[in-house]
Amino acid sequence: MNHSMIVATSFAVGLLASCSTAVPSGARITDVPVAEAPADVRALAEGAAEGFVITEIQKKERDGRTYFDVEGELPDGSELEFDILVTTSGPEIVETQRDLDWLSLPEPVRTAAEAAAPGLAPVRVIESTQADGLIIYELFAPGAPADPAMEVSWTGSEAAVLGARWPH
Repeated sequence: MNHSMIVATSFAVGLLASCSTAVPSGARITDVPVAEAPADVRALAEGAAEGFVITEIQKKERDGRTYFDVEGELPDGSELEFDILVTTSGPEIVETQRDLDWLSLPEPVRTAAEAAAPGLAPVRVIESTQADGLIIYELFAPGAPADPAMEVSWTGSEAAVLGARWPH
């Protein structure tokens, strides 16, 4: 079996696996009223983007880590989500996420993804900018909204399909 068939088969298996779960395996998710979220988490999110207004917060506990997913809107109506990791030194933004159209991704990212899974047609794409500037594009398959079927990293010059789920 050639490499592209193996990767495409892995993508298909990932699609099937992601269809069978509503939340990432082992994750515990709790909706948190905005007013009841920790003040330092709210302040960090509100200060991260000018005019950001929080609309929703979820607490996620997975793999021994606690996150707050803070969703909101900017003054222009665009939506952002900050994934905030609770650490011993305080909360830290580990990802800033926004939805994008598949065709708006950098050409090398689309090329790498399509090479790994010919005929790929993601129904949702999330751009996750990491604290260090690395971008992870999360590609979602039809009928599988809980977990990305594929993730592609982008350094600004190089794209790579990830073999394992990104930790954040």
